[in-house]
Amino acid sequence: MSDLQFPGFHHLTAVSANIRENKRFYTQDLGMRLIKRSVNQDDVSAYHLFYADAVGTPGTDVTFFDWPVDRERRGNHSVTRTALRVRDEASLGYWQARLDDLKVTRGEVGERAGRATLDFEDPEGQRLSLVVDGGAGDEPTPWAASPVPAEHQIRGLGPITMTVPSLRNTDLVLQKVMNMRPVREYADPESPAHTVHVYEMGAGGPQAELHVAVRPDLPPAQSGAGGVHHVAFRTPDDEQYHAWNDRLNRFGLRSSGEVDRYYFRSLYFREPNGVLFEIATDGPGFGVDEDMATLGDKVILPPRFEPRRAQILAGLKPID
Repeated sequence: MSDLQFPGFHHLTAVSANIRENKRFYTQDLGMRLIKRSVNQDDVSAYHLFYADAVGTPGTDVTFFDWPVDRERRGNHSVTRTALRVRDEASLGYWQARLDDLKVTRGEVGERAGRATLDFEDPEGQRLSLVVDGGAGDEPTPWAASPVPAEHQIRGLGPITMTVPSLRNTDLVLQKVMNMRPVREYADPESPAHTVHVYEMGAGGPQAELHVAVRPDLPPAQSGAGGVHHVAFRTPDDEQYHAWNDRLNRFGLRSSGEVDRYYFRSLYFREPNGVLFEIATDGPGFGVDEDMATLGDKVILPPRFEPRRAQILAGLKPID
């Protein structure tokens, strides 16, 4: 299938070395819902926490692995900024005041790639932005228990920026393999002499843009807390998921092969500059193994780990 398209992002996974403070910040300060309290399926000593809208709508998830590592050293070959969408500029005004009240490091409201944007950082230095989407993308479900009013809640992932030293081979994979379209460019806000290239997926919009900053002047990043582990792209069903697997194989891209993550099915591969990409299905979703009313209240393990529940829980730290 050469007409395969990603509707947008599925989730983004980052790294925290202070998971208790991480949970407090994303649920209390940012007002997102903890919709799955689980463990890293490849390292069950670590939490895997998922924050999203009230029901875990694909495209609203920011997730974290809990690893005792040093801070990320910023640089190339990495995801360098994660945008979170809000509806309008009134919401940006709300967030300016809220972040100030909470003493969160932030920039000023400005414009990036034609959209009003407010940059800030989480407690471990992860670079985040709030970007106005004007109501674009799937309508999220507000979280009734959020400390943030429904009209100002985070609506999901927006443009995600990665930084590479050279565009050529990344561009080939984005266009020829992943069927993305280069649509515009802008000067890098952190170094205006350099350029950020915008690639669009599916029907486009702020929920479906990958921004690629080209910075040959930067050293390679070193992964760590406050850094992004991988970014996942949505595919709606198993038929297209299998087709993506076939397509990666046809282009000779090494991948993980099909991996069942229980809440979605995944494919992992690295683009030519080393950034880890995942392709993830919309379903079956986070309600597959617990009541939607109590999502995130307790540690949930995929069935294959249940025989080891006591051992796994004993290795996790308290986070409430």
